[in-house]
Amino acid sequence: MKKYLTELKDLIKEEYKFYLCMIILFIILIFPVNYYIVVGGGISDISSRIQVEQAYQSKGSFNISYVTELDGTVATYLLSYLIPKWERESVNDYKFTDNETLNDIQFRNELDLKTANSTAIYWAYTLANKEIKEVKKDLYVIARTKEISSSLKVGDIILSMDNNSFDSLEDYRNYINEKEIGDEITVKIKRKGKEREEKVTIQSLNDKKVIGVLLQYVKEYETTPTIKVKFKKDESGPSGGLISTLEIYNQLTKKDITNGLKIAGTGTIEEDGTIGNIGGITYKILGAESSHADYFLAPSGNNYKEALKYKKKKNLKIKIIEAKSIKDVLKKLEELT
Repeated sequence: MKKYLTELKDLIKEEYKFYLCMIILFIILIFPVNYYIVVGGGISDISSRIQVEQAYQSKGSFNISYVTELDGTVATYLLSYLIPKWERESVNDYKFTDNETLNDIQFRNELDLKTANSTAIYWAYTLANKEIKEVKKDLYVIARTKEISSSLKVGDIILSMDNNSFDSLEDYRNYINEKEIGDEITVKIKRKGKEREEKVTIQSLNDKKVIGVLLQYVKEYETTPTIKVKFKKDESGPSGGLISTLEIYNQLTKKDITNGLKIAGTGTIEEDGTIGNIGGITYKILGAESSHADYFLAPSGNNYKEALKYKKKKNLKIKIIEAKSIKDVLKKLEELT
């Protein structure tokens, strides 16, 4: 044993420069860079994430389409120049201001997922004529504007303004518009679980009265039958809203709207029921094609046009359906029978 240790020490002494260089190179390669590296896409059956009490069974499936991202490091960044299908996306593209942190971006993505899920529940239960009641509504600060500073921070929950609470973002905007430029208002917030008050000043931005932040409501509902929605932390974002709505609706209704088909898709679900555009549509279509999906639901507008163009370019077999609104999609699925 002593002999082997002696030989190992001698080897290290002789080759220490090589080993030191390798350690330094490894540290450099894993050093983070200000990019996400997009490497591909895929689909996943959403039924495992949504559980409606006494749900109706389905012969087919609704599948969320996703884009796979790697953490940006020196190694993955350099590989993105060598591997044709890998793409770089700057973290700055996700920021509203230069001083935003990755935690701010992640918080916004997680909030988008909560909003997408609650909106999906609302529309699915409403269209299925099931009982649903709003039980909670929180108004969050989701970003600060570049042009105007504010003492409010991303993640703050707005409780009141000058002791006034609001039922909608429109009510909030109307209250701000009643003020004069330079007026100061008292905003009661909850930050990290503690209530406090902040003074903010009404300012002008693009001929609009603002307080320097963007706000978003997150709603919670009580339903009959009950429902549980569980997504992983890395599945944040709003792009699964359309598919979530369809899966919830399908579990609530006796008729199987999948018609035994494997249906993939993407798109946000907005408060008015329209389907919003998302990013990475080509990756998502390719992922659906490689997973042998029968149909792909693409949001109306640029997403749908890009999807058709990409299908023709790659000679894909998957059928693409334009998704304008949730009612529009349900009607088109009905026509597949």
